[in-house]
Amino acid sequence: MSQAHRPGPPYAPTTASVGGLPSNIPDVVVSAVFLALYVGFAVANMAIFQINNRRGHKFIPSVALFGFCMARIMTLTLRIVWANRQTNVSLAIAANIFVNAGILIVYVLNLIFAQRILRAKQPFLGWHMALRIVYRALYIGIAAALIMVITALVVSVYSLDQYTLQACRDVQLASGTYLLVITTLPLFITAAAYLFPRSPAEESFGEGSMKTKTISLVVVTCLCILNSGFRAGTAWSPPRSANDPAWYHGKAPFYVFNFALEIIILVIYTGIRIDKRFHIPNGSSQPGHYSQRIESSQGSVRESTAEKEGGSEDATSDNV
Repeated sequence: MSQAHRPGPPYAPTTASVGGLPSNIPDVVVSAVFLALYVGFAVANMAIFQINNRRGHKFIPSVALFGFCMARIMTLTLRIVWANRQTNVSLAIAANIFVNAGILIVYVLNLIFAQRILRAKQPFLGWHMALRIVYRALYIGIAAALIMVITALVVSVYSLDQYTLQACRDVQLASGTYLLVITTLPLFITAAAYLFPRSPAEESFGEGSMKTKTISLVVVTCLCILNSGFRAGTAWSPPRSANDPAWYHGKAPFYVFNFALEIIILVIYTGIRIDKRFHIPNGSSQPGHYSQRIESSQGSVRESTAEKEGGSEDATSDNV
């Protein structure tokens, strides 16, 4: 069928995409299994947050993981519906938008946790204003990349103009590459925390050893790199016809490199209880606050013994 006579808009893509067109078998079955797992982790993380919150121990990343799970529940629900309405292009657009959006929450959490490790081991560097500015720029960049990906995806299915379609592809490639770079940053930040000479003002935070925190973060970061690297690699590969997909366009790679990796990430972060290990005193804004050698300006950094019984955390005090 020629471009001029394709039904639409929106126009169904003529190139192969990762995961392909969903069908009742196996997509509905596999999606239902992953959906159930995400529901379980959503319940677990919200329960952890509510229990901690009643004790005065507010840990916002638990809510972020809950939001991530809810985004994935929506993603899989849309894919199940799409499998039963395969000609609905608008439904396909919505499903693909959620596939791209959800994991960004984990990317941001990794950056925040890496920053906390750096601030604990290298307070002068970790609390430097220049690093705060860089972090703010990274967060803005992540939001901008998401917006560009969504915009390019929507525009591409409402146009047949080759120049517009190429521009949309270029935007998606640039955004995907930027997000791949973002996923690697926690490794470099954590490396800086350990490779620089040991600071005499080194601190600790949360429960458990710094080694366990670091290993957990590094493992999750590597899984995110694998996830983002697969997305970027398939995006940069030459487009192929929907009738001649490559192996990486198959259903197995789609579920393994997306949802299976994410479930492993949830198992790690929920299992090690990040609400305890990565918790910091409320109002932490300068060296000495993590170890409570210096009281915060808000007067909410408590003594160590009191903090173990329950504390609250300002979600914005440490990650900006």
